[in-house]
Amino acid sequence: MFSFNKKSLKKFDFLLLISVILLSLLGLLLIRSATINTGSSSLVKSQTIAMVLGFISILALSFMDYHFLGKLYIPIYIVSNIILVIVAIFGFGENVWGARSWLEIGGVVFQPSEFVKVGLIISLAKFIDNHKETINDPLTILKVLLFVSPPVILILRQPDAGTAIVIVFFVALMMFTAGLKFRYIGYAIVCGLAALPVLWFKLGDYQKDRVFDFLEPERNMSGSGYQVVQSKIAIGSGKIYGRGLFQGVQTQLNFIPEKQTDFIFPVLVEEFGFLGGMGLLSLYLVFLHRLIKIAKNTEDVFGSTMTVGITGMFLFHIWENIAMTMGMMPVTGIPLPFLSHGGTFLLINMICIGIVLSVGMHREGLNF
Repeated sequence: MFSFNKKSLKKFDFLLLISVILLSLLGLLLIRSATINTGSSSLVKSQTIAMVLGFISILALSFMDYHFLGKLYIPIYIVSNIILVIVAIFGFGENVWGARSWLEIGGVVFQPSEFVKVGLIISLAKFIDNHKETINDPLTILKVLLFVSPPVILILRQPDAGTAIVIVFFVALMMFTAGLKFRYIGYAIVCGLAALPVLWFKLGDYQKDRVFDFLEPERNMSGSGYQVVQSKIAIGSGKIYGRGLFQGVQTQLNFIPEKQTDFIFPVLVEEFGFLGGMGLLSLYLVFLHRLIKIAKNTEDVFGSTMTVGITGMFLFHIWENIAMTMGMMPVTGIPLPFLSHGGTFLLINMICIGIVLSVGMHREGLNF
């Protein structure tokens, strides 16, 4: 199950690990800045604990042969769906976050759908691997749809449209890279567009407001659109070099709601400017490039498809989060990987990196 030989160690992607370390440390700094005047200094501590546990997970998982996960794909899939059923019954969060997406166990509050995303990537990657010879067979495509539908439906019922969209995105990407013909992706897009009227009436009022605010930013600047307005002011006021660490007006005077979580990007740009924002994007590009390289260099369908799914998840989170803070996408409540506060989210991000590093080190399918 575990490997510590020199041959595998030479394949360890140190550049990927370094990019994760830099992103995580930057996240701690920004959370500190976002909370220094709110009396929530404990958030930095909890994020640090999650980061330490995450790096331990990276080291443990990277030396584990990832094929072990493939052997457990059915239990992983079943447990993922059971967790979502438990959330539907015992979950909470409607009055605070607008969705019943959270559980509390032993005083620890977490969002199970973050674990489910990874579980679905692992189980779907193995499912695709088992059906790789018939990936364009309509019956196989139907099986895949039936496979991914239960978790997506349960997440939509919370309702958490943001997470559901992330899942749909990485599922489509995994299928496409596994050899699915583009016409099937086209059919899915057409069906999705045709279903939009039905989905619209399923949205809550606050979700509809987010869409309206995206289409017409000035419609309710002091109400539902307040968050994005303040975010854009912060980003614009950072100019080229920024106002300086702990010197951002919008940040330090608490004009930006949820600045330590979903809207942490404006904190960065206000205090470090355009150059800071470009530096972050450059770091993310290095990070994504290493993930893509591992996926391309892995001949094993299971390992390659699983890495593609993880890459797609990160890509969507990065794009949607940054774009929504600038008013380029509707607000969905999707956090920024490694930067936004959230112990569950950070730990899951680290687990994903551990899995990808394992794929990179064991991509020849060695047995341990």
